[in-house]
Parts: sequence; structure tokens; C-alpha cells
Amino acid sequence: MTQADQTSEAFVSSYLLYLLAASSDAASAQFHKIVRDKGLRVPEWRVIACLYDQDGLMTTKLADYALMEQSRLTRILDQMDQKGWVERRIDPEDRRRVRVHLTDTGKGLAKSLVEDAKIHEQKLLGILKDTDAARLKPALQALLAHL
Repeated sequence: MTQADQTSEAFVSSYLLYLLAASSDAASAQFHKIVRDKGLRVPEWRVIACLYDQDGLMTTKLADYALMEQSRLTRILDQMDQKGWVERRIDPEDRRRVRVHLTDTGKGLAKSLVEDAKIHEQKLLGILKDTDAARLKPALQALLAHL
């Protein structure tokens, strides 16, 4: 192995963006199995989780929050509407706007999956030292707020 190879390995293995992405991919893969076992696709889980936090989002805001393009979200919402998990409603304050809401069935799915997600998160944080676990989420939230 050349010195250049060693340098690039040292860079990647300690590079913040790699560590964030690799950690997210590994942790997400574990939880996404739970999501799929409950009959949902990952994008559907993201939508349900976002609406669990803020039911009645406009499609544009929901797309941003769920980390997907609006055109893709529209197709996913069509499928979720057919499954009875979400419904679109005209905003009574501005009839040009459409808001997305969880149905009762969607709320039940959301509650169950959010409980599963919290359990999964606790297991992940349990891997870390208590002080690291306590600092991790606030540090990531601060980083995201500045980006």
C-alpha cells in the first residue's frame, strides 16, 4: 500500500460526512426492516413520521421535511391515499392550498412505528457512553441548525 493509499483511507475513515452517512445507513437499515415488516415502504414511513409530528402539512413543506422531491412525494401520497393512510384537504384559510392529514388508520400506524423508532433509537444510544449519548443529538441538531 502506498502512502497516498494510507492517507486516503485515514481521511475517509475519519471524515465527518462519511461517518454521518455510514452511521445513518447502518442504523436506518436496521429500522427499515421493521418498517417493511409492518407493510410499509421507507418513503411511506418518512411521510407518516413527519405527519405524526405536524399533521396537516402542505405538500411542499412535507416534501422538504421528508427529504424527498415533491414530484416523488405526490406519487407516494396518491398510493398512501389509496391505502387509506392519508387524505388531502383544502386549507379552509386559503383554498388554493392543500394540506395532507393522517387518517385514523394512518395515525394508528404512525403511533406504532414511532414507538418502534424510539425503542430502536434507545438501543442505538445504548451502544454509546452515557455522556456521548447525551451530547450526540444536541450536537447534530446544532449542526443542522447552522447548515
